[in-house]
Amino acid sequence: MRRTIETRIATLAALRRLDEEALAIRDLAARMRAALDAPEELMELDLEFHAALAQASRNPVFALIVGAFAGITRQTWPIGWRSRVTDDAREAMIAGHEEIAAAVAAGDPVRASAAMETHFDASVRVLLVAGLS
Repeated sequence: MRRTIETRIATLAALRRLDEEALAIRDLAARMRAALDAPEELMELDLEFHAALAQASRNPVFALIVGAFAGITRQTWPIGWRSRVTDDAREAMIAGHEEIAAAVAAGDPVRASAAMETHFDASVRVLLVAGLS
């Protein structure tokens, strides 16, 4: 369910975001990269990133839904992070957020949607490997 909603959020954010929101979303992705060695900070930035996308979608229901996911995300995120055992796997997660941010900033809804789908496919795969379903 979250994959479907967040893909739509990314699409709408690319279409409706304000310039300052696009900058803030890109800044969050950059801050995530800077926090690679601080998983708790990285998790909070990840949550902020998805909340900023929801805000930029201009659909208040999406912002509420993303906020509602925060509790379960705080439980599953550390498992997913630990399951990304290589630097390449962790780099790919950050690069995925950067791609979403770039697509939203470019106003490209197709690219934003595809980037979010890729992000969630990878996240679900990691959680399945860790034994969560």
